[in-house]
Amino acid sequence: MEPENLTRVSEFLLLGLSEEPELQPLLFGLFLSMYLITVLGNLLMILAVSSDPHLHTPMYFFLSNLSFVDICFTSTTVPKMLLNIQTQSKVMTYEGCITQMCFFLLFAGLDDFLLTVMAYDRFVAICHPLHYTAIMHSWLCGLLVLVSWIISILNSLLHTLMVLRLTFCTDLEIPQFFCELNQVVQLACSDNFLNIMLMYFTTVLLAGGPLVGILYSYSKIASSIRAMSSAQGKYKAFSTCVSHLVVVSLFYLTSVGVYLSSAVTHSSRSSATASVMYAVVTPMLNPFIYSLRNKDIKGALTRFFGK
Repeated sequence: MEPENLTRVSEFLLLGLSEEPELQPLLFGLFLSMYLITVLGNLLMILAVSSDPHLHTPMYFFLSNLSFVDICFTSTTVPKMLLNIQTQSKVMTYEGCITQMCFFLLFAGLDDFLLTVMAYDRFVAICHPLHYTAIMHSWLCGLLVLVSWIISILNSLLHTLMVLRLTFCTDLEIPQFFCELNQVVQLACSDNFLNIMLMYFTTVLLAGGPLVGILYSYSKIASSIRAMSSAQGKYKAFSTCVSHLVVVSLFYLTSVGVYLSSAVTHSSRSSATASVMYAVVTPMLNPFIYSLRNKDIKGALTRFFGK
């Protein structure tokens, strides 16, 4: 490798979803709309939960935390993407890229852990209804959220520090609309073996582990629902889980879709498009999924705006 190619990198180039000039206004309008809907929808969810004493329960406490994380998750990528389209610039500074990657990992991890905690909450509510209030005490709910933050922060900082040790070449084009960890690591000129192994290890541990927990919780929930004698009881129990199941499916299927699209098609554009699903579309849909058939949320919003 030539010495001049290992100079201190100052910026990356985000190629985005398309380089066609005529598509840029359409992309700008589309992503601005999705971002505003995401922020407004999740803010309304937080507002509904915080303003109504009837919703001060573990399930809605976790839901309001998920809404906050979804706002932050989307805000790490979309505003910069909109700015790049508006200014017709693809530049992302080295410091900005590392910072964006760090926060993206943080909030993606939090999304994962909060969905797992919510699955546990549904497991306790359906499988141990008589002990629900004793088990899901306010201190335990706070502790579960705190542990989720701590693990996510440590994971994010670990990956970020590992990237900081890498040396980059002059070809610094990222075929994404944000600084995605895997894409940044692949651009390194220095040995990135430890980074790749760390990515595999943390993915199995911090994504596979929660998924196993969710699947275990719902296997127990399914057994409890089948054991119920009342059809009305079965419907009521199942209806409390539908929204969470849909959100979990969206999160995991779209996340897996990103890596499958890049591995199978080897197309940077298809990978970037797939990333939109879990980084932008899923956080936008979450508040609608949770409130669509939820009379408590609708009632809380109606009472708040009716004051």
